[in-house]
Amino acid sequence: MPELPEVETVRRGLQPVLEGARLSRVEARRPDLRFPFPDGFVQRLTGARIEKLERRAKYLMAQLDRGDTLVMHLGMSGRFEIARPEGAERPGEFHYAPDPDPKHAHVVFETEAGGRVTYYDPRRFGYMDLIETTALARHPWFAALGPEPLSEAFDAGRLAEAFAGRKQGPKTLLLDQRVVAGLGNIYVCEALHRSKISPFKPAGGLKTAQLGPLVTNVREVLAEAIEAGGSSLKDYAQADGALGYFQHSFRVYDREGEPCPNPGCEGVIERQVQAGRSTFFCPVCQK
Repeated sequence: MPELPEVETVRRGLQPVLEGARLSRVEARRPDLRFPFPDGFVQRLTGARIEKLERRAKYLMAQLDRGDTLVMHLGMSGRFEIARPEGAERPGEFHYAPDPDPKHAHVVFETEAGGRVTYYDPRRFGYMDLIETTALARHPWFAALGPEPLSEAFDAGRLAEAFAGRKQGPKTLLLDQRVVAGLGNIYVCEALHRSKISPFKPAGGLKTAQLGPLVTNVREVLAEAIEAGGSSLKDYAQADGALGYFQHSFRVYDREGEPCPNPGCEGVIERQVQAGRSTFFCPVCQK
């Protein structure tokens, strides 16, 4: 599933085409994705102007001039792609994902300026809804979300409060969207490794001096991943079809059996299943 850096990369790619644009035509080619589209989905979007294109956690949010916000989630395999001008070629084709299969094109957005954005989703785990903008903060998808990890609201004090007395490992708690919004398995593994913190030991036992560096490493990993266009492991591609490249910078994720890259460490990266997900870590330096 795309995590915060992938969703933010998609937002930035779509922003020049959609933000400030008026939708001249919207086509929904099926009645549902993971959930049914809301009543009047096409009619409520057609003619609307997208005032802002934002991200909250792993959601894309297009605020409309009609008082609603189009909320979009990519699910497991969702992908937005901006149409290329007819005959245009991509520079360096090996940097791009294959063109998506047209049979998986489920929603098409066209703007008065001539932009065209198509949402593809082979597994249809993504979803879209129209929610009254003033009610967003109270909506079940958003009401319990923790702070954005790149915001000032996410700090060592927040972690200390969330971890206090907890027996769960820090990885489990960092994946809890009520603690911090948008983090996923890949980037939590990477941040814990940089911080030399075990994913398994009780979070309540972490020292205060460890929490500040952990916050810093979470932010740095996310910022580096966004700069690299996210991580392309299976279905993910940017809005122009380009692949993400942060997977080439992984220190531990999907690196089982490789030497630990931390200077002076002689450990070997291991993998364990934790709460149904693969956890990659160094048993030597992550104490």
